[in-house]
Amino acid sequence: MLLDTYGRVATDLRVSLTDRCNLRCTYCMPEEGLQWLGKSDLLSDDEIVRLIRIAVTHLGITEVRFTGGEPLLRPGLVGIVERCAALEPRPKMSLTTNGIGLKRTAQALKAAGLDRVNVSLDTLRPEVFKILTRRDRHHDVIDGMAAAREAGLTPVKVNAVLMPGLNEDEAPDLLAWAVENEYELRFIEQMPLDAQHGWKRDGMITAGDILQSLRTRFTLTEEGADERGSAPAERWLVDGGPATVGVIASVTRPFCGACDRTRLTADGQVRTCLFATEESDLRSALRSGAPDEEIARLWKVAMWGKKAGSGLDDPSFLQPDRPMSAIGG
Repeated sequence: MLLDTYGRVATDLRVSLTDRCNLRCTYCMPEEGLQWLGKSDLLSDDEIVRLIRIAVTHLGITEVRFTGGEPLLRPGLVGIVERCAALEPRPKMSLTTNGIGLKRTAQALKAAGLDRVNVSLDTLRPEVFKILTRRDRHHDVIDGMAAAREAGLTPVKVNAVLMPGLNEDEAPDLLAWAVENEYELRFIEQMPLDAQHGWKRDGMITAGDILQSLRTRFTLTEEGADERGSAPAERWLVDGGPATVGVIASVTRPFCGACDRTRLTADGQVRTCLFATEESDLRSALRSGAPDEEIARLWKVAMWGKKAGSGLDDPSFLQPDRPMSAIGG
């Protein structure tokens, strides 16, 4: 069990498979990209599967989310999913992706055992997508989401970040489109995880702003805390349901008290929080021949030291040096 000093138990593992990405989203990284991890720094496929096996069989992990960077850029992704699907007990498995490449991989991922996908899409306007991501790939994302739905990787969840002056007016249109296409939309407040450290609280689009915009067109009925559980998104029924919309308000409505996550970076570091400034090294233990029990012990020690919250409201808050692409969302 991955227990911390505040009584929280981590059952949800986020695994970053690569720090590389084929987009250059303005809220994540600079246009020229970043200094990527070297191949020897990355965990191998065997090392990733071993750590997931330890997490599932020794530490009580029941859900695994593959992230990046962009996880579809990982050559061995389908094999990793297939091997993890064979674990006993079998964890629930999902993938967070920008959607580029899903059209050609959705069927194979479903056959390997992946349960569902989260796809990032911030706008319905191709010209705005090009500004936000610095790439002209909007149609690929739309096609990828449709392919995921057709392959049965459902529910397909859509993650959207609203940015001032670019797409802040699109919340109602995004929700109408998601409902029509049977996708589950989640708005995410922009977080201080950009490589440029350009995030500013002043002027960001908040959960309150998003809900106010949505209510100009829809009736929203809050589901309540019992339905939410440890999920990061507050959810509302749209026009009485069954469709829902969620808001992940990491900045203005933090949900740290119910957090059930542990994170593994692409280079084998345990992170207790997206906003943590410290990491615990499992890669060295793996490569020095440590047995499963020792790796499990190191993981437990790391999680025992998890802080009460993200610290975003603390005047002394320091943005992590590693950006979202290196941490895994």
